[in-house]
Amino acid sequence: MLASRAHLAKQAAAMLMRQPACLMHHGGDWGNWGNTNIAVVFSGCGWWDGTDVHEAAYTMYHLSRNGARFQIFAPNQQQMHVMDHMRMQPSSSDNRNMMIESARFSHGQGMMQMNDLSKLDVNSFDAVIFPGGHGIVKNLSTFSKDGKDCKLNNDVERIMKDFHRARKPIGLASMAPLLACRVLPNLEVTMGYERDESSRWGRWPNTNMVQAVKSMGARHNTREPYISFRLAYVDEKNKVISTPTFMWETDYHYHYIFDGIGNMVKHVMRMTAK
Repeated sequence: MLASRAHLAKQAAAMLMRQPACLMHHGGDWGNWGNTNIAVVFSGCGWWDGTDVHEAAYTMYHLSRNGARFQIFAPNQQQMHVMDHMRMQPSSSDNRNMMIESARFSHGQGMMQMNDLSKLDVNSFDAVIFPGGHGIVKNLSTFSKDGKDCKLNNDVERIMKDFHRARKPIGLASMAPLLACRVLPNLEVTMGYERDESSRWGRWPNTNMVQAVKSMGARHNTREPYISFRLAYVDEKNKVISTPTFMWETDYHYHYIFDGIGNMVKHVMRMTAK
């Protein structure tokens, strides 16, 4: 009896090993395991002066879970300033490079090496994703100084226009829709609520950015990160997918942020398959 069970277990294992990789990868919804290549753009490391660590990690997790290869990029330039994340104020004694700081998200080898954003070529990727954080408004653009009249980092502007022109998906989290709306016409995006409506769920303290994207000519759509079917907004025409994530200030509902980025990534993957 035991020998028979062992024989059956060996047969099952052999059959499983002969299956395509996408069938062995239980979590992926879009299959095509390993054949989709996504560029992920960072702006430093930390919510107040770069890319939010949760949004970065959640993005990489969901890309992996959905069967994508990905490479990470950041500008090889100095960031605006370094924030003391305890006091939430600038640190006067430090000046750091975005690429070096963003390398904290990498494992420093192979596909997980940090790459210079100036080397990002639209022809090598199927889509691009920008996680959020204040690096969007401080490092990748001048929004923190110039508001709706801001300028984008030259490579960020080039990348937005190249992917849009090539009809390749652009994923945007948190504040990142600002970048696309500044240089691309007639977009539909979400950054959550349009007014700071405090509740037991949290607050929306950055709604000035919503008014800015509207003044740039974009259409804004309200989305709540804590309602499953309203986690992201998909602009099918422009292939732009946005999710509010930490535009919403919450004390402990981080699983909704995780789910919102997962929703955005799934739509990015779906659009690469078209």
